[in-house]
Amino acid sequence: MIYIILLILGLCLGSFINALVWRLHEEDTKTKKTNNLSIWNGRSICPKCHRQLAARDLVPVFSWLSLKGKCRYCHKPISVQYPLVEVLTATVFIFSYVFWPVDFNSNQQILFGFWLLLTTGLLALAVYDLKWFLLPNSIVYPLIALALIQTVFLMVISTNPGQIFITTLWGLLIGGGIFYLIYKLSKHKWIGGGDVSLGILLGMLVGGPASSLLLIFLASLIGSLIALPLLLSGRAKRDTHLPFGPFLIAAAFIVTLFGASIIDWYRSLLLL
Repeated sequence: MIYIILLILGLCLGSFINALVWRLHEEDTKTKKTNNLSIWNGRSICPKCHRQLAARDLVPVFSWLSLKGKCRYCHKPISVQYPLVEVLTATVFIFSYVFWPVDFNSNQQILFGFWLLLTTGLLALAVYDLKWFLLPNSIVYPLIALALIQTVFLMVISTNPGQIFITTLWGLLIGGGIFYLIYKLSKHKWIGGGDVSLGILLGMLVGGPASSLLLIFLASLIGSLIALPLLLSGRAKRDTHLPFGPFLIAAAFIVTLFGASIIDWYRSLLLL
């Protein structure tokens, strides 16, 4: 039953991510052709003809498939991004539940709820960065606030709240500090200010020096694994700009779910 709930929830929040990303970009670029782009109050519209959509047009994945990827009204193509993001969100939700690193109890259920909310925001950032090479503060800052609330909750339920505070502080300093230094030393050429804010957020989430350094290492590794084939195939050049945010977010998922096991494995190698 839990898998069905996570599937439906993931599909619905994936649809929310698509709407959020598009509406924020329309507002930021001043290209809106409608008076209400509020994600909370505005009605769903076609991104091409701006026709208000009916409920039958809004069923995640299935509406896109039934319409063969075209708007019911203007018949223009609807990007495959929409069903892909919906399926990806549902997959991440289920995957997170299966591989959650701690046995579930009442506190862990609350923390898992935090994780699903944070995951929704992080996936929205990844989509936005992939499309427009930007990490909007309107998403990053609320996620930082949510991460702070999660930290307070962890301190309340912990027998050692001071350790939770120190671990979170280390993550913040390392995750944000390293990217801030890169940002300053490169004079904003290698990474942007959004990457610094995202580094602060993700550092808080993974916590601790080891996990934060693992986060940065995995993000760089994932980025290299994607960039090298593009360079070798000629699809990218040395000066081609790739968004780093999605690599950081992918690394954060790995560290959150498997970081402790990876660190323990690495330490065991050092003791051989």
